[in-house]
Amino acid sequence: MTQLSDRELIVLFLDGNQRAFQTLLNKHQPKIFGFIISKVRDYDIANDIFQDAFIKIINNLKAGKYNEEGKFIPWAMRIVHNLIIDHFRAQKKAKFVRSNDEYDIFEIINLQTESKEDDLVRSQIFEDLKSILPQLPENQKIVLEKRIFCKMSFNDIAEEENISINTALGRMRYALINLRKIIDKQNISLFVD
Repeated sequence: MTQLSDRELIVLFLDGNQRAFQTLLNKHQPKIFGFIISKVRDYDIANDIFQDAFIKIINNLKAGKYNEEGKFIPWAMRIVHNLIIDHFRAQKKAKFVRSNDEYDIFEIINLQTESKEDDLVRSQIFEDLKSILPQLPENQKIVLEKRIFCKMSFNDIAEEENISINTALGRMRYALINLRKIIDKQNISLFVD
């Protein structure tokens, strides 16, 4: 399958062949991830942007928004570039993390600590987040826990759960969306001053 062109892999994927998408992903992952890491210079952020990019790519492919035959990489790189710009815009806006803003709630956990007090605050936020995980649908919770707490790759999660990589990516995306909704609904405040 690795000998197939991007166009052929996309056609197979759209016909329901999940391995075709996995082949497409594996084929372009080094170039796309390398580009992202060269811009954001942080592995975790780069990984998040990469995952968001492929969720967006999957959704756009399924919605029939890809029509640039033979130009998959430039098309994918535009999506990636836009997500990187969005990341930097959000970073500029976010002096504080507030429950009514768009944010990556797990980014809070990865903040650099400067003191014992910071460690305690971060630990409390982590515990608060863990306490609301049971409110997620089971399939989303499993993917989120394996990704965040076990540091598993989406490939490993997909293999272990016997699901496709795009299902794993989608479940993670919905888990984060649902966590934001729960935080907003329960008026949980996640501040790091």
